[in-house]
Amino acid sequence: MGMNTDELYFKPRLQVINTQQIEQLHMATLEVLERTGIKLTHPKALELLSAAGARIDGDRVRIPSWMVEDAIRKAPKRIVLGKRTGERSVTLERDKSYFGPSLDCIDYMDPATHRRSRFVSKHVETTAALCDALPAFDWCMTIGMADDVAPELADRIVARKTMEFCEKPLVFCCKDTNSAKDIYEMALLLCGGKTNFDKAPTIVHYSEPISPLVYYDPAVDKMLFCAEKNIPLINFPAPQACGSSPATFAGTIVQASAESLSGLVIHQLANPGAPFIYGAFATIMDMRTSMFSYGANEMSLMTGALAQLAQHYKLPFFGTAGATDAKFCDAQAGAEAAFQCLSSAAVGSGLVHDCSSWMDHGNLVSPEFMVLANDIVTSVKHYMEGIAVTKETLALDIIDKVGPGGHYLQEQHTMDHFRKIKYSELFERQVYENWEKDGSQTLEQRLQRLTLAKMDHRPNPLSQEITKELNRMQAAWK
Repeated sequence: MGMNTDELYFKPRLQVINTQQIEQLHMATLEVLERTGIKLTHPKALELLSAAGARIDGDRVRIPSWMVEDAIRKAPKRIVLGKRTGERSVTLERDKSYFGPSLDCIDYMDPATHRRSRFVSKHVETTAALCDALPAFDWCMTIGMADDVAPELADRIVARKTMEFCEKPLVFCCKDTNSAKDIYEMALLLCGGKTNFDKAPTIVHYSEPISPLVYYDPAVDKMLFCAEKNIPLINFPAPQACGSSPATFAGTIVQASAESLSGLVIHQLANPGAPFIYGAFATIMDMRTSMFSYGANEMSLMTGALAQLAQHYKLPFFGTAGATDAKFCDAQAGAEAAFQCLSSAAVGSGLVHDCSSWMDHGNLVSPEFMVLANDIVTSVKHYMEGIAVTKETLALDIIDKVGPGGHYLQEQHTMDHFRKIKYSELFERQVYENWEKDGSQTLEQRLQRLTLAKMDHRPNPLSQEITKELNRMQAAWK
């Protein structure tokens, strides 16, 4: 046949906007920043913007389009994140996707009792270790708020416990620059110093402008600190269509893009080339309930459009998928998570957060939902590998050998390839009689059993010297 023996791969691909729409959305974003601008009172940021050519009128800053495009050109096109062990594990570039959980939930669903309670520090250990155990999750977040510790220390204590109980790269949120400094110092200690950190940063800071188009001074402080230290920064507004952004999806996307890119301009003026991650949590206000929806399919649609804009800008992207408005780990939770995760992977959504723990409008963490999402994301990653078309996989010789009416069970070709099929730890495929013999367990029962087993995992412990130094750092926090 003259067939090329090289492997031929095609990655499944989804586009929600076309090239012409991308250009229209980009031009509209520039128009918003140039015509409407942002509200900003931070003295250092105002000084940087004014010196660079922005138009300042009190607390209103209008940013010329050339400044925006200059900042896009200066920002890194790829960012590599590392585990605390030094392993380079996440490469943000083009349309690659890496999945992780959510942050700052206030409630916890106990998988043993299914009782809901406030998220406390012991739950930080539980969820961080579970994230470490689940292979579909490539990175972690500061998942809950730790209601049992002093509010002025909670963000740092949560970050410390998460880094102790999960080796994967960490996306964190904190209240001010003092907290950011302390978390950065812990990260340097755990990875072996600044030289190692700069090779593959182990932490990423998550920051939010306030929709529509407002920056508060503490957020700008943290942004400038991250630029100075080369800590990767996510600038991630959360516009809500019909509430804090236009009711039209295109209008919300434009405002969201303007909010994220305005932070990029400030960030790159402070330190050209500092690592920046673009994105927005663009969703809808449910006009029947007035809730900020985490399960709406419009969220996935707008996330997809923003991901395509990020690829157009050649900027790393922070995406959203795997969340749900459901209160329990039920069919609604599974359906919403599966739809979002496949959509995000097929568009190519960079760091994809919320896969596993944002339930009930971002309020609830459920270890069972983390385990369910792990299986969903594993299936999505398997699907995104596509179909390899090679001389070996076309299998013409084995088809001819077995011939009409034969079977492939005893063939070496079968033994060589059957493990490439995805086998779930959670979903069952038995005949009814065998399912009955195994105890007639429902999905919910299997999920509970698997979750409790996964929760036994703990990462490699830190050395006594590092633990002692962390204790010394914590004692000095104010």
